[in-house]
Amino acid sequence: MDTNKTTTTILQTKQHFEILDGLRGIAAWAVVIFHFMEWAYTDPSQNFIGHGFLAVDFFFCLSGFVIGYAYDDRIGKMGILEFFKSRVIRLHPLVIAGSVLGLLAFLFDPFGGHLELYSSGKIILTFLCSVLLIPFPVIEDRGFNLFSFNAPAWSLFWEYVANIFYAFVLYRIGRNFLVLLTLLAAAAICLVSYRSGNLLGGWSGPTFWDGSARISYSFLAGLLIYRSNWIIKNNLGFIGLAILLSLAFIMPSSKWNWLSEPLIVLVYFPLLIALGAGATLAPGLKKFCLFSGKISYPLYMTHYAVLWMFGNYYTSHKVGTTQLSLIIITALVLLTGAAYLVMVVYDIPVRKYLTDKRNKGLAKQKAGGVLN
Repeated sequence: MDTNKTTTTILQTKQHFEILDGLRGIAAWAVVIFHFMEWAYTDPSQNFIGHGFLAVDFFFCLSGFVIGYAYDDRIGKMGILEFFKSRVIRLHPLVIAGSVLGLLAFLFDPFGGHLELYSSGKIILTFLCSVLLIPFPVIEDRGFNLFSFNAPAWSLFWEYVANIFYAFVLYRIGRNFLVLLTLLAAAAICLVSYRSGNLLGGWSGPTFWDGSARISYSFLAGLLIYRSNWIIKNNLGFIGLAILLSLAFIMPSSKWNWLSEPLIVLVYFPLLIALGAGATLAPGLKKFCLFSGKISYPLYMTHYAVLWMFGNYYTSHKVGTTQLSLIIITALVLLTGAAYLVMVVYDIPVRKYLTDKRNKGLAKQKAGGVLN
């Protein structure tokens, strides 16, 4: 038996859809801009990207599609444990990096904060919970986020939950049952939006369960798109689809958010995934889409430390519109560069080390099986 060939079959990762990778990056940049702008404009109707938070629902839908594409035909061979290892290796190094950066920003924020209000024990416990993705919303200076030192980690918590549910349930069920679950999740999305007036929840203690509705529908919808082969051939290309995606984020806020936001999540984002999977990429945009896809997760998981410092600066200084624009544009460039640095210096080497170690372990297990 060729153990190396078997190990390669189990661990191989399929090529991503490049346009969808590019759209993931557009969504990540939208989240960063939204986080800056929500400090400046607490009234969503004045925020030109007031629906930027819906990028998270796009991430969830794309994740369901990609997980089905990457693992449906091989999770049975690789086993649930190896699936979990692959997901932890892919996701958790940046969970740790984001937590460390958030802790440093909390301890050394030059623009304010109330560090003296928190004991060393509470700070250490909050940091450990952030690293381990255990919700612990106790820091008032961090808006009682589920993960005080890295607010965006709330979506990673639900991503992990979805991955666990996929491994034990979703990959085994038929399409009809998947459709039923998706419809039930759609009803939950509508209920959450009607009750809250929007779909902004999930990141804090009081809105914790809103996150379960958001991940449930979008992840299931993405998985259903893949399994149903709902791939729409089209000539929109990356630019056309990037514009369509951006329109969802700059959609005006109104009293009808409780209706418009579910429509975006339930219909529009799944449609964009189906179109993105079927669109043709212009050769000249391939490098950008690949870069966009690679930088999206590091940017998403490392940018928020700076946001708290910006917030403290903004609330303690008079910042005009022109200055605000310059700050956000400069920060966007610098944060993208910093995310790239974190990716190259830390994330990729750590994942490579862990993957190589895992490969060796698998090879030894296969060799031992052959010898026995």
